[in-house]
Amino acid sequence: MSETRITPAAQPPLFATTRWSVVLAAREVASPDSEAALEALCRAYWYPLYAYVRSSGRSPEDAQDLTQEFFARLLARSWLRVVVPEKGRFRTFLMVALKRFLTNEWHHASRQKRGGGIAPVSLDATEAESRFAVEPSLGPDGIYERRWAMTLLEQTLDRLKEEFTQAGKAGQFDLLKEWLTSDRGEIPYAGVAATLGTSEGAVRVVVHRMRKRFRELFRERVAQTVAASEDVEAEMRQIIGILSRG
Repeated sequence: MSETRITPAAQPPLFATTRWSVVLAAREVASPDSEAALEALCRAYWYPLYAYVRSSGRSPEDAQDLTQEFFARLLARSWLRVVVPEKGRFRTFLMVALKRFLTNEWHHASRQKRGGGIAPVSLDATEAESRFAVEPSLGPDGIYERRWAMTLLEQTLDRLKEEFTQAGKAGQFDLLKEWLTSDRGEIPYAGVAATLGTSEGAVRVVVHRMRKRFRELFRERVAQTVAASEDVEAEMRQIIGILSRG
């Protein structure tokens, strides 16, 4: 196995504006960057909200309608002016806004033209139900928090896999990915080395770099969902705590 150095892939052009801080900064005025950021965030995190609605006792059809209508109203920007920056976590804002919508807004919204002319975020109903079918037995808030954390984890893994694939190391990624979050003592370096036909020392180097890059990418992903850089570490600790409860 040749020495593996993964060069961070160039972030897509929208990365700089797929941040909650961009939305907060422009919430009082129309801004293409803010609108693009909000839509991108909604598309990335629709499933935790869908899972919350489903676990609240709604049917699949009602959950799809409610989630889409919620996003349609959110993208119309009618609620952003009430965001409190000091509570600048996107996941918290979404949860509070969704609960308010489910309690006070749905009956009114259902009597109007759906979405008010705003195209809602597209939901994959089949995917949503397949994922919901294997959710653990948690309450709606627990389901939401866990699915939010898992979404961040999945996005990070996808990004890391993309970097390995671009480096021609997709197979190596598939073999090593299960050890990304394991304790170091649990990693079977000798067995992995035998599978890859290389030395145990070389595997240790690759795993170390892979885990380091995973942490960097995870931090970047979390940073997109908080209002200020000083909030990132606290949010990371909370997300990791949520994952560890699983």
